[in-house]
Amino acid sequence: MSGEQLIREIGRSGVKASAVGLGTWAIGGWMWGGTDEAQSVAAIQASLDAGVTLIDTAPAYGLGRSEEIVGKALAGRRDKAVIATKCGLVWHTQKGKHFFDQDGKPVHRYLGRDGIIHEVDENLRRLGTDYIDLYITHWQDPTTPVEETVRALEELKQAGKIRAIGASNVNPSELQQYISTGSLDAIQERFSMIDRQIEADLLPLTVANGVSTLSYSSLALGLLSGAIGPERIFSGDDQRKDNPRFSVANRQKAKDFAEEIRPVAERHGASIAQVVIAWTLAQPGVTFALCGARNPEQALDNARAGTLRLSADDLVAIDAALAAKLANMDG
Repeated sequence: MSGEQLIREIGRSGVKASAVGLGTWAIGGWMWGGTDEAQSVAAIQASLDAGVTLIDTAPAYGLGRSEEIVGKALAGRRDKAVIATKCGLVWHTQKGKHFFDQDGKPVHRYLGRDGIIHEVDENLRRLGTDYIDLYITHWQDPTTPVEETVRALEELKQAGKIRAIGASNVNPSELQQYISTGSLDAIQERFSMIDRQIEADLLPLTVANGVSTLSYSSLALGLLSGAIGPERIFSGDDQRKDNPRFSVANRQKAKDFAEEIRPVAERHGASIAQVVIAWTLAQPGVTFALCGARNPEQALDNARAGTLRLSADDLVAIDAALAAKLANMDG
């Protein structure tokens, strides 16, 4: 462990943040079996204390609940954080394309100018701030041209409400459209040791165009954390309960993989999760790794990954363990 947090720039925006970011989907409670606000606030504050500045949230995480908790946690400490939040999943209008229902409310994908202008003020209100560091289109809206969306985001940037522009859950065509506007600073996509599709279709484009990539589900919803064994039981609305990725067989594979890389972890005085996060940040084109935490202990464990520097030999050993233990994982 080097003792210093790895810091990287978001695209060419001039905004810099810790390479390890705190993801707050679970903090919103939705699809994670509820939330404990006090523990969530403590997790965010513990992250800041440990040098993690990048805090990622979204309105859809509990219909604003996650943003409100982030706002409470950052009260009086806004200048210490780089806030990433999102737009484009809306429940104030039925424009765009229906995506899902949450708490009985229809949520639509909508990235029209009027929607974005409305949403940003709601983001700012819930977060208790007057600017957002990175504003990301959460899911793409097939009913709105990318050019209209980007024009609205540029308008917000010129008004000082946002500092950088991002897009999430894009396909290569959509990414190319964003890049062609010259305004895109970052994408946010699912990426982990067992979710590597973007290496083939998105990362070549981002690397060539100076666009940062934030990985989400860097620990594969906890499967790669070293803490979820075959005996674990998921309950309530926890999305992992019926997820084939979390079959007993897969959890056993993950446990076997953790044991295989334990020597690397022990050599650095690190946890399994820290090694997995550090591996993620060592992959070409991956700039930031978002990791969820619901209490201070999890937050601190993730934060320490930002001080871990894996050697070339470590990476070879980890890749060999990946091939041997996590190949052909279903789900």
